[in-house]
Amino acid sequence: MTTETSSTQTAALRTLDAVAIKKAIPHRYPFLLVDKVEILEEDKKAVGTKCVTINEPFFQGHFPEYPVMPGVLIVEALAQTACVMLFSKGGYEGKLALFMGIEEAKFRQPVLPGMVLKMNIEVLRLGRAGKFKGEAYADGKLAAEAVMTFAVVDKQ
Repeated sequence: MTTETSSTQTAALRTLDAVAIKKAIPHRYPFLLVDKVEILEEDKKAVGTKCVTINEPFFQGHFPEYPVMPGVLIVEALAQTACVMLFSKGGYEGKLALFMGIEEAKFRQPVLPGMVLKMNIEVLRLGRAGKFKGEAYADGKLAAEAVMTFAVVDKQ
């Protein structure tokens, strides 16, 4: 079984807390899905952290008897981590990053309340249309992975 890569053990260049994340991206409760982002290499690598709790609103319906974090929200958490890395350095005021594509998405294990989700992001291409690879680890085990493409657009 795949385990968490050593890249998450590299010292962070910058660490963004919840306040800094909210300055970088427009997402808010209940759709802000990352608690902390560590920039390992500017514009190249980052690790996001999400502490998954039973109080997440999606657990009310997914599934009440066996709460599992929806895979689509894990992919969204990966994307938010990538956006925080990109937008937190400035120069993206008045911009949004929108999904253009999701490829090679695989879900390996369920993410349950009480788990810590670590999202490893590697940039494959930057620009108005960028691409990155994301891997999400739940308590150190690979839970999901995908390659995502995004477009940087004006908010208006």
